[in-house]
Amino acid sequence: MIRIQDLTHISDTEWEIPQSFRPDMRVPVRIFATRELLEQVMQDKSLEQAVNSATLPGLVGRALVMPDMHQGYGFPIGGVAATVFPQGVVSPGGIGYDINCGVRLLASGVELDAARPHLDELATRLDQACPSGVGTEGVVRLTVPELERLLREGSRWALRNGYGAERDLLRTEEGGCLEGADPGKVSERAKGRGCQQIGSVGAGNHFVEVDVVETIFDPGAARAMDLREGCLALQIHCGSRGLGHQVCTDYVQSFQAAVQRYGIQLPDRELVCAPMDSPEGAAYLGAMRAAANFAFANRQVLAHSARGAFEQTFAGIVKDWRLTQVYDIAHNMGKLETHTIDGERLKVCVHRKGATRAFGPGAPGLPPEYEAIGQPVLVPGSMGTASWVLVGTEESMARTFGSTCHGAGRTMSRARAKHEVRGDALRQELEGRGIRVRAGSMAGLAEEAPQAYKDVDRVVETVCRAGIVGKVARLRPVAVVKG
Repeated sequence: MIRIQDLTHISDTEWEIPQSFRPDMRVPVRIFATRELLEQVMQDKSLEQAVNSATLPGLVGRALVMPDMHQGYGFPIGGVAATVFPQGVVSPGGIGYDINCGVRLLASGVELDAARPHLDELATRLDQACPSGVGTEGVVRLTVPELERLLREGSRWALRNGYGAERDLLRTEEGGCLEGADPGKVSERAKGRGCQQIGSVGAGNHFVEVDVVETIFDPGAARAMDLREGCLALQIHCGSRGLGHQVCTDYVQSFQAAVQRYGIQLPDRELVCAPMDSPEGAAYLGAMRAAANFAFANRQVLAHSARGAFEQTFAGIVKDWRLTQVYDIAHNMGKLETHTIDGERLKVCVHRKGATRAFGPGAPGLPPEYEAIGQPVLVPGSMGTASWVLVGTEESMARTFGSTCHGAGRTMSRARAKHEVRGDALRQELEGRGIRVRAGSMAGLAEEAPQAYKDVDRVVETVCRAGIVGKVARLRPVAVVKG
């Protein structure tokens, strides 16, 4: 059991578990949290998981944990770790089951006052256009050969098939396509699950949400992102659906033998891994990138569907109803990147699990309009609470491998939330606050109750005070579609 007194207090927003805490640690663990947020996680095993993750072969710098941390599979959710390429390991547990779960934000010129009489209609149309729920089929059905093309091309496949515009890809992490994707390393079972799920949201904490831009903190950055105070914006939060889950399942199973083969000692079997330059490690990287491309294409198709719902609702009523993409970013991913670590430029595999990229101004790969301000960072709140648009900083590049938090972070298990919250009562409460709700089940709604999560404003304030992101805008929900 790790206690607060075991940690080194760095600042009001940073703590460290020294490498000397346990003899098998290869690097220290840096924690971004206030004391209050830190005390909230002392009841679960997230800090113990962070220490366990610091034992992986090939780690460099520090293992990191963000203030939305909570217990996950192997790694804590909110965890970041970098292993040196190519001899370091890649760990599926450090990336997550929902590969490239991420967020896409689109902006509009629709003012809330003009939209308010039509929000019920909009929520219903979004619910119809963006299928959601466990096992739900999407709006596109694919043959296996066509799915394999999608797995190689990602959002480029969606664009080629009429779902979106070139600008969408320019404002998507990695242009919506990870190079090196290998559909041949994706199992037939995973492909079978993916063939019918493109253009669907899924369940759990995934959603399509209509927000109003409530407050702007950085007018210049907001202008670059097309965000206007008092106007509607749309968030899409989902990932690689059953295909990505199956990819992770397959490789967690196959890596159980790999750790024995390569003599890797682990404190937790959920941390199974393989060297990136091994056949097993290379196969997982190819399959993981294919699943990531599936998720990019999935969100691209969903954005196309959401645009149709906006057009049906507002065309002829509101002049500037079109949705323009702000950014699309992943928060469950393993990425090969080059970072300066202890004064040396190193190519590393950055594992971000429940953590999002936060590249600063001038970082490679940013669209021209964001080069001066830094990469947009999207931090959705729990249902019914605020969401945030932030930007990455030079500090994040120097201290966190260009990473930050990805959301509010759970404080309550889904089982406990269902036990303590009634979905119908929650829906009534949200509707009473002016938030239109479309949900597939009341039990699923209860799982995502705001009280099951940390205060997203406090989480965001923590990373902003730490200097690894800057505030751009705060969003407030007015309609939500849940699986």
